[in-house]
Amino acid sequence: MISEAQFQKELEIIITNAIREDVGDGDHSSLACIPASATGKAKLLVKDDGIIAGVEFAKMVFQFVDPNLEVEVFINDGAQVKYGDVVFHVSGSSQSILKAERLVLNAMQRMSAIATKTKVFVDLLEGTKTKILDTRKTTPGIRAIEKWAVKIAGGENHRFALYDMIMLKDNHIDFSGGITKAIEKTNAYLKENNLDLKIIVEARNLDEVAEILQSEGVYRILLDNFDFEATRKAVEMIGDKCLTESSGGIDETTVREFAECGVDFVSSGALTHSIYNLDLSLKAI
Repeated sequence: MISEAQFQKELEIIITNAIREDVGDGDHSSLACIPASATGKAKLLVKDDGIIAGVEFAKMVFQFVDPNLEVEVFINDGAQVKYGDVVFHVSGSSQSILKAERLVLNAMQRMSAIATKTKVFVDLLEGTKTKILDTRKTTPGIRAIEKWAVKIAGGENHRFALYDMIMLKDNHIDFSGGITKAIEKTNAYLKENNLDLKIIVEARNLDEVAEILQSEGVYRILLDNFDFEATRKAVEMIGDKCLTESSGGIDETTVREFAECGVDFVSSGALTHSIYNLDLSLKAI
């Protein structure tokens, strides 16, 4: 996984680019009718039920826009919220609050939606050893905050990007001439380039699981679109040789049964790509 310093850098890039995109050469609506000396206060109002996420990110946005803005937090990231709850107050320059408003809301609404969906999976897996993972099926440019939201709700992050873990999927395997060749080439590449990256290999059937197990250096086997029976057989074959992950069309109705097959992880792109934003508002008080 990427380092904390790399992750913080990603967050800084998101904020910088988002403010550039939204503000441009100035928030002319605010500049036109609100004096630069005006101060005010606003509250983050919840208008939905779910898990709140993005409070710490909002504080980063306010700090970036105006270091003199003050945020008083009442509800922290990861908490269950309901309609009418007030998450925080922000006070200071009225122009600055309005400049930061849209980025704060856009980010928190999406992060809260992801956290809310993730928490459903986390609760369904309670009592098993299985952890829920996100994927790279994220919104371009804001992956860091989407993966942060998964963590806030108790989920786990898969690899962050193409550079922090090796993942040999069907196309890699087919283009390489087969599973064994793909793994051999990968191990040689890592050695030649002095890279310490974990290797995940995708299996499409039990024969491919058996072939993967003949190679050294595989950290995890991804069981792609296996049914329950095949998953149980694969887990038995793999034993403690490496970790296991189920993936492919898994949802709230099936995740528990896959977990009970004995896999270590279940990954779901739906955590980040099939959600509805939580309804939040920033209101002057």
